[in-house]
Amino acid sequence: MSASNFTKTKIIATVGPAISDKANLRALIEVGVDVFRLNFSHGSHEAHKKVIDTIHSLNKELETSVAILADLQGPKIRVGKIENKDGSGKIALKKGDKVFFTTKENVKKKNYYYISYQDIAKDIDISHRVLVDDGKLELKVISTNTVDEVELEVMNDAFISSNKGVNLPDTEISIPSLTEKDSKDLEFIFTQEVHWIALSFVRSAKDMIKLRGLSEFKNHPAKLVAKIEKPEALNEIDEIIAESDAIMVARGDLGVEIPVEKTPLAQKMIVRKCIECAKPVIIATQMMESMITNPVPTRAEVSDVGNAVFDGADAVMLSGETAVGKYPVKVVKTMHSIIRQLENEESIYRRAGKLNKKSDKFLSDAICNTVCSLAHQIKAKAIIGMTKSGYTAFTVSSKRPNANIFVFTENIALLNQASLIWGVRAFYYNKFSSTDQTIADVQAILKKKGYIKVGDVVINTGSMPIAERGPTNTIKVSTIR
Repeated sequence: MSASNFTKTKIIATVGPAISDKANLRALIEVGVDVFRLNFSHGSHEAHKKVIDTIHSLNKELETSVAILADLQGPKIRVGKIENKDGSGKIALKKGDKVFFTTKENVKKKNYYYISYQDIAKDIDISHRVLVDDGKLELKVISTNTVDEVELEVMNDAFISSNKGVNLPDTEISIPSLTEKDSKDLEFIFTQEVHWIALSFVRSAKDMIKLRGLSEFKNHPAKLVAKIEKPEALNEIDEIIAESDAIMVARGDLGVEIPVEKTPLAQKMIVRKCIECAKPVIIATQMMESMITNPVPTRAEVSDVGNAVFDGADAVMLSGETAVGKYPVKVVKTMHSIIRQLENEESIYRRAGKLNKKSDKFLSDAICNTVCSLAHQIKAKAIIGMTKSGYTAFTVSSKRPNANIFVFTENIALLNQASLIWGVRAFYYNKFSSTDQTIADVQAILKKKGYIKVGDVVINTGSMPIAERGPTNTIKVSTIR
C-alpha cells in the first residue's frame, strides 16, 4: 500500500482458517490491515505460533509494522454437545417448555442439557434470564437446587444447539475473568512477540490489575486491552479505562447482556471517555458480517463502520468476516474504502480536550494540545514526534488532528503497538545526536519514504536537550526543502 493511501482509523482482522497462510496474510497487509487478532477461543498454540512467525516474517519482507493482538477467551459459558437422532446437534424448543441445565456431564435424561458454568446453580436466582446463541433462545429460571441443576422455562420458539454461547444478563457470575485456560494461554503468549493482549469479559479494574501484574512479572512489553461486554464493566468504566492501555467495545456479548437499544449509547460513551483519557478504543463485532458469505456489505453495515469513524474510534475490527469468510481480502478493501471516504470529512477531526493542571504530564499535554491546534491553523501535512514511552503518540493521536502523525523511537515494541493508535505510524530511530540533526534526519527519512514532499509544512515535537530524553517540551515548524 502506498504511503498516501493509509487510513488514520486502523483496521484489525481476525486470523482464522480463511487467512492463516502466508499468501492471504500478505494480501491483507497490502490492502490495509494494521493489526492481526489471534482468537485464543480457537486453535492450538502450535497453530498460533505459526501465524505469529509468519506475520513477523512478512513485516520484515514488506518493511511494515503490523501488530499482533492476542485475544484471551475469558469465562465464555457454553451449552454442551447435544446428541439427537438426526445428528444435527440441535433440538427445537417451544415456548412454555420446561428444560434443565446441569453441570453434570453425560446426563442422559430428557430435556437435560450440560452447561459449562459449574457454579450456575449457586449464582443464579429465580426469574433470572438465560440467553443462548446471542439471545436467539431466551429462558427464565423457575428453580435451582443451588448445587448442580437449574430448571428453566422456554420463552420463545427456538433451537438449542451444541456448543452455543450462554449469557446471564441478570446474574453476577463468580467465574474469574482470567480462567484456567487463559492462564495456560498466557504462559504461551508470554513466550511470543505479540504487541497487545486482550482480556475478555472484564468486570472490574481488578481484572486488568491482575493481568498487568502477570505481564510485568514476565517482563513482557505487550500493552493490555480490556474487552467491555458485561454490564458490570459499564458501571466501573472509568476505573477500567484507567487500568488499561486500550479498550475494546465487544458489541456481540455486550449487546446481549444489556438492552440492545442501549448498545449505541454505550459505544459512544466509551469512545468519548477513551479519547479524553488518550486510550485507544476498538469497535468490534458484526461490523460487516454479511460479507462472511456475500461479496458486498449491507447499507446498514456501511453506516455502522461510518458511525464508528465519526465517533472517533481508533480501530474497527473484523471477526468472522476474515477468519472464516469467503471474501477476506475484499472485506478489508471495502472497509478501507469506507474509512478513506469518511476521513475526507472535516467534522471527524480536532477533539482537543481540557488540560488537567494537576497532572504530572501537564506541560507535555499542553505542548501536544498546542501542536494539534497549530497543525490545523497552518494546514500542516504532518506532526513528527520523538518518543520513548509512546506518550507523545497516544496524546497527540487523542486530539485527532487532520495531519498525519509520525513518531520516531528506539522502543522496538512501540513500532508495532503504534499500529493500533489512530493516525500514528512509527519508525525506528536511535541516534539523537543533536536536536537540529535529529529533526533533519527524521524529515529526510519521511521524505525518502514518500510520506512528505517538498513544500509541505510539518511540525516537529521533541525534548531539549535531546540527549536527556526528557518529556516533550519543544515545537519546531518547518517547510520541507
